[in-house]
Amino acid sequence: MWPYPKILAHRGGGTLAPENTLAGFRTGLQHGYRAAEFDVMLTRDDVPILMHDPQRGRTLPGSGKIAETDWAELRELEAGAWLDASFAGERICTLEQGLDFCLEHGIWMNVEIKPAAPEHARRTAELAAQAVARRFDGAPAASLPVLSSFSFEALLAAKDVAPQLPRGFLTDVIHDDWEARLQQLQAVALHTNHKHLTPALAAAVKAAGYGLFCYTVNETARAAEIRSWGVDAFCTDRIDLIAADNW
Repeated sequence: MWPYPKILAHRGGGTLAPENTLAGFRTGLQHGYRAAEFDVMLTRDDVPILMHDPQRGRTLPGSGKIAETDWAELRELEAGAWLDASFAGERICTLEQGLDFCLEHGIWMNVEIKPAAPEHARRTAELAAQAVARRFDGAPAASLPVLSSFSFEALLAAKDVAPQLPRGFLTDVIHDDWEARLQQLQAVALHTNHKHLTPALAAAVKAAGYGLFCYTVNETARAAEIRSWGVDAFCTDRIDLIAADNW
């Protein structure tokens, strides 16, 4: 039900590196992580980039929406100094660049499709799925990246464009219709916030035959607890605290 790595570096390198950057992936590698979760959204000119926030101001300087800014402008912005001076000069990267880096270094991926606005969900999913599918044509099933999203529409679009890629439905709280949604998406897993998970919900998901993935677990004791419930995998910010192979 979950043939993929068990512990993923959240947004590339957890809290130790600028999120959703190549520096993040490098930091994850330095801590033994060969599996990462990262976010994808579109620029105004339809370039899929690694980015979490829909607006500048936290990880990128200035103001304005990512979906209303061209890649040519975004790629020139400082993306590392906000975290630490040692990362000064780091830039954000395209999905293509992120995929190439991870493939070159043997990093398994959970690609979260994160539309900057609901109306962009389908386009974001289509372009992201196409980019991933091009690089994994004919690859073994266990090596395929999982596409995840809080947007049901985005995952339906990904299913239409690249049905061979596995999908995980993201939900903060597990609602009563979770199984019907997974069936409609032909998803392989349910991804959920560990803070709202219960042993009974975990057991129900596993009994239905799905993988169960949690975000974002930063304490070893909590990781052990949800593992005892049947959780298959999780992502973490604390790649310095939780060993990549300690599951």
